[in-house]
Amino acid sequence: MAVLSTPFTVKSLELKNRIVMPPMCQYSVTAKDGAPNDWHFVHYVSRAVGGAGLLIMEMTDVEPDGRITDYDLGLWSDDQIPAFRRIIDEVHKYNAKIGIQIAHAGRKAEDAEVPVGPSDIPVSPRFKKPRALSTGEVKEMVVKFREAARRAVEAGVDTIEIHGAHGYLIHQFHSPAINNRSDEYGRDLAKFGVEVVQAIRSVIPEHMPLIMRISAIEYIDGGYDLDHSLEIGQRYKEAGVDVFHITSGGEGPAGQRKPGNYPGYQVPMARAFKQALGLPVIAVGLLEDPKLAEATVANGDADLIAVARGMLRDPYWAIHAIQAVSGQPELPKQYERAY
Repeated sequence: MAVLSTPFTVKSLELKNRIVMPPMCQYSVTAKDGAPNDWHFVHYVSRAVGGAGLLIMEMTDVEPDGRITDYDLGLWSDDQIPAFRRIIDEVHKYNAKIGIQIAHAGRKAEDAEVPVGPSDIPVSPRFKKPRALSTGEVKEMVVKFREAARRAVEAGVDTIEIHGAHGYLIHQFHSPAINNRSDEYGRDLAKFGVEVVQAIRSVIPEHMPLIMRISAIEYIDGGYDLDHSLEIGQRYKEAGVDVFHITSGGEGPAGQRKPGNYPGYQVPMARAFKQALGLPVIAVGLLEDPKLAEATVANGDADLIAVARGMLRDPYWAIHAIQAVSGQPELPKQYERAY
C-alpha cells in the first residue's frame, strides 16, 4: 500500500494525503495593497482541485515594508481578511486544508526605502543596507506577528506556518553571522523567534498545529550548521511549534558550501529534525518524482512532502503522483471520466 496517499493527522489538522504545496511568492498583488486577487484565487483553488492535501499560502507579511516586494501579500489590516477568506472557503470545498505563511522579510525587503533587521549588515552589496531595530521595535514586531496570525485565524485557516528560513527576519535573528546585537535579542539568538511562536500560540486555537519553516544549514562562509539549527529548533518546539518544515540556505550568497541541485538533497536534514526533536516534519526540495516522494514518507524520513516547482508546472501533480504510486487518486467527480 502506498503511503503518499494515506491520511495524516496532527492535532486538529486532518489531511487526506501526505502532499503539501509549500509557500511560493507569486508577486501578483496588482494594487500593492497586500490582498490576494483573482490570480491567487485560481492559483490556490486549482491545486486544491488537483489533489494536494495541504496548501500553504505564500509568504504573507506583517507590515508593508516587511514584504520582499510591493507585489507580495500582507495581513497587516483587518481589511485584508475577506480576500483571504474567499480563497480559503473555496479550497475547503475540495477536501483540502490550507494555511498561511506569516513572515517579515527583514533585510531582504527589496522595495522598503530602508529595510530593517537585527543588525545593519546587508545581504550583499546589491542589497540596501538595513537599519537595526531597537529593542522596543523588536517587541513591537512580535505584536505584529501575533496580529497577522489573528487575522489568518479569522480568515478560516486550518494551520499557520511561521517563516523562520531563507534569510528572512526570524532567520536573521537566530543566525550568528547576521545577528550582532548586544541586547537581549543578541545574547539569546532564539529569543525573537520564541516570542513570535508564543505570541501566535496565544491567538490561535489550542488544537490548531503551528508549523515553523527553518533553514537547517546556511551556505554563506561562516554560516551555521545542523547542530545550531537543531538547538534553535528545540527552543521553538518548547515554545509551541508542532511541525517543522525543513529547508536550507537563503541567508546570502553561497560560499564554499553550495546547496544541492539533485532530487531529495534536503531529505537528510528533515530526517535529522524528525529524529532529534520527535515532531512531524515536512521535507521539501526537488521531490517531484512520485517514487522519490513515496520513498521519503514510506522510509520514515519525513511525514509530509512538499512539491513546489513541480506544482507550478502541473496543478494536478498530487493526483498524478498518487496515480503513479497507487493507482487510486481521489478525484473531483467532474474529472472522473478522464481517469
